[in-house]
Amino acid sequence: MIRVLIADDHPVMRNGLAALLGSLEDMEVVAVVADGRQAVKEVMLRKPDVALLDLHMPNLDGFAALREISRSVPTTALCVLTMYDDDDSLFAAMKAGASGYLLKGAEQDDIARAVRAVHAGEAVFGPAVARRVLEQLATSPPATGRPFPQLTEREFQVLDQLAAGRPVRVIANRIGIAPKTVSNLLSNILGELQLADRAQALIVARNAGLGRTDR
Repeated sequence: MIRVLIADDHPVMRNGLAALLGSLEDMEVVAVVADGRQAVKEVMLRKPDVALLDLHMPNLDGFAALREISRSVPTTALCVLTMYDDDDSLFAAMKAGASGYLLKGAEQDDIARAVRAVHAGEAVFGPAVARRVLEQLATSPPATGRPFPQLTEREFQVLDQLAAGRPVRVIANRIGIAPKTVSNLLSNILGELQLADRAQALIVARNAGLGRTDR
């Protein structure tokens, strides 16, 4: 029996997922929560086999929840089910600990298969997502020796812009991504660098030489 936690801030979505997975003979839904903070709390309490999480949630977003669960309860496999269809969210979620990434609108059978796959220790992605993962792996440039090598190139760009003192909307316009994506990337940067807030990130980035040129 695969014990599953579901975290999604939309009642129809989370109740539908609970009904779907709860109806399967090999799965038991042990908790259904509406935000990231509750997800972390319930995972620590119940230690489910799989946590199925949205990325956009109140109180604690999905990226931060993934990082906390990965660190606190590494035995729980993590699968994302989200509307975010951009590469930055995909790779940030993977770095945060997700081993599955599906888009909302996936077939019910695909969701069930993904839960079984991550429980078995496999990585699983929706078809379009999987193609982008393979393309990224095939075209990833070699390491450049730049500061903060644990950050993706896009995360590094955002941190560089932050170090230059630019607000989120300006960073979004300069890089050509949505302000929400910038905020998500900043959240992931804080987790990767183990920093408390954006002010601390700005200081650390400037000390490393970022923000001094007009990139």
